[in-house]
Order: sequence, then structure tokens, then C-alpha cells
Amino acid sequence: MTALPPDLFHETAARNAGAARIFGLDEVGRGPWAGPVVACAARLTGPAPEGLTDSKKMSPKRRAAMAPLLRACCEFAFGEASVAEIDALNIRRATHLAMQRAVAGLRLLPDHLLIDGNDCPPWVDCPRTLIVGGDGLSLSIAAASVLAKTRRDQGMVALAQQYPGYGWETNVGYGVRSHRDALERQGVTQHHRRSFRPIRNMLCRP
Repeated sequence: MTALPPDLFHETAARNAGAARIFGLDEVGRGPWAGPVVACAARLTGPAPEGLTDSKKMSPKRRAAMAPLLRACCEFAFGEASVAEIDALNIRRATHLAMQRAVAGLRLLPDHLLIDGNDCPPWVDCPRTLIVGGDGLSLSIAAASVLAKTRRDQGMVALAQQYPGYGWETNVGYGVRSHRDALERQGVTQHHRRSFRPIRNMLCRP
């Protein structure tokens, strides 16, 4: 059975409970071996663009076309946690930090957060709804996921120009074969997550 597209069910429930500023909150980049984790808080201020869905279900070309449409109809802010912060804190806490920075970057704080997943960051002190698979269910979270994904991908493309050979312009830091082979040839960079086992094992070789 074909999955239904994301909708405004959760946004409507929050609005009926008295919230006015309802934001979707999502992150990208927990799994890659290189680069930051990026979060976005987004609120639709107009009709959602046609075809908006979970960023993972969209091709790079579709995401690139969708991002400017979302920027025109959303209030949003980004937050990042660096590779150094990921290594110092662990990826879960660094993800929470990126999310906190995204929310802190908003013009006004939210009345309600719709958060993708089931892991509520400890700093959240406003009403919230945790939604597993939220980027495929809530249009606000879907918007946040697309904006965060395109932002992070653009950053990795820029890094690829400074560190050619790792394939970051296409693999955006994930541990695919081309990336693993490049690590064997060229070694570990300052943008690799040394706390991640594959990178740590490489550095610990005699």
C-alpha cells in the first residue's frame, strides 16, 4: 500500500490546543563519517509546496528544487554541531545541541515543537510532540528535513573542493566504498569524526 504524504494533522492538533507558533524540528547527518550534524526548525507560513515529503524520499534534484520554495514559505533557522563537538559529546548529544541552536536562532521562540523521532532533547521546555517517522507524517518536519539536508549537502560539496578525492560532493561524508577507499589512500582529515569506530580503528593501526 502506498504511504500517504505528510499533512498538517499534528500542526492542527497543536493549534487546537492553543499554540500559534508551531515548528517542525529535524536533523540530518547523524550517520556520516565526516562533516557536521545539521538541524533545522521550520514553520510553514503559507501553503506547502506540492510534492513536499521526507527528504530521504526525494532525489537530490528534487530537494534542490524544493529548497527555495520552502525558503519562500517558511520561517526557519539552522543549527550545527561541529565534528569536534560530535567527538567530544557523542553524536546523540551533539544532535541535541544542533537542534537547540536551531530553535535559539528563531526570531521568536516556538509555542509547540513537532520533533522527528522519539528522543526528546533535555533542553526542550515548551509543549512538544515526538513523532517517529515525522518527516513523512508532518509537513512542518518534512520542510525542516529538506532544508537541513540541502544545507548540509551544500556544505559537504564546499568541503569536497578543499579536500578532493573523498567523494564528499556525492557521498556527503557517508561511509560508502568510495569514501573508504579514499581514506586508505589519503588518510584521515580534520573533518572526519574520530570518535566513530571506522575512523578510530584506522587511526589506531600500528
